[in-house]
Amino acid sequence: MQTKRVYIDGVSPEPELISEGANWLRAGELVAFPTETVYGLGANALSASACAKIFAAKGRPQDNPLIVHVCNRAMADRYVDGWTAEAEQCAHHFWPGPLTLVLKKKPLIPDNVTAGLPNIALRMPSHPVALRLIEESGLPIAAPSANLSGKPSPTNGSHVWRDMKGKIPLILDAGACPVGLESTVLDLSGKVPTILRPGGITKEKLEEILGEVQIDVPHENQAPKAPGMKYRHYAPQGEMILLVGSSQRVVQRMGLEIQRGHARLKKVGILCTLESAPFLHHLLPDLLFVLGSQNRPEEIAASLFEGLRVCDERGMDLILAEGIEEAGLGSAIMNRLQKAAGQRVEFI
Repeated sequence: MQTKRVYIDGVSPEPELISEGANWLRAGELVAFPTETVYGLGANALSASACAKIFAAKGRPQDNPLIVHVCNRAMADRYVDGWTAEAEQCAHHFWPGPLTLVLKKKPLIPDNVTAGLPNIALRMPSHPVALRLIEESGLPIAAPSANLSGKPSPTNGSHVWRDMKGKIPLILDAGACPVGLESTVLDLSGKVPTILRPGGITKEKLEEILGEVQIDVPHENQAPKAPGMKYRHYAPQGEMILLVGSSQRVVQRMGLEIQRGHARLKKVGILCTLESAPFLHHLLPDLLFVLGSQNRPEEIAASLFEGLRVCDERGMDLILAEGIEEAGLGSAIMNRLQKAAGQRVEFI
């Protein structure tokens, strides 16, 4: 398949480009488009055959549900069987934005969208391109991240091009995604609101309006309730170790691991914070990628997947990543780092 990549204004999207994307969606094809979190690989959420193409293009397991994107509350009502008071509060405070709500679904949503589960994962993105595409197509858009399954999520159009070229007809490229981490997934189908996947809308923010909010701990043999829960995600090609501890200890350990890696003729890359970077240059890693400041976790969130992809592009055999405090947005960042490392985390 020939893939067309077009550059679109992320603030005031060109109507003719939005129409082109909407036409492909209505024809049952896939379109990659930007959201405020990451790029999505979109299909008509009401068509099982269209959504099947998502799983094929990504190599995505069939039991991994998709998130459905809408452009307003009225559209959400069409696909939810019982909009709750908690959902109304969340939508009022956080939509449009990086919050996905899990609620009981209506039968018109195909089973392959929800992996056979009775619930739908639903969100309203805030990116102008995403909103205009949904509005123009008149369709709810099922869209996981627009990358090959298991690889780092795409935060700019060039990432999508590398992964999806030849697999889909159209990429709408609006440059970098401002948030850089996938949405928080909040399950409202039970008695207590439960975070299935942490993201930019933190537990603390949700508790301010909902009261008690718990965090789900998935079991090994449990079917995933939402994207990103069961399978290894965000994984670079090289071996990755996540190091958690004081900056001094992390830097010392990284120096030792660089020596060990080079002794095995490995190319060693480092993902670190701005605060640790000055103490790491002299260790002579093959790649030093600064994610951002510990005091500004939104910087780290926005650059994390870019850092993982740069490690792949530069052929790093071993990646040493610095952990950060698991508070607020830090919880979501650490969730992605742990998954990227295949849960190889060392506390030092």
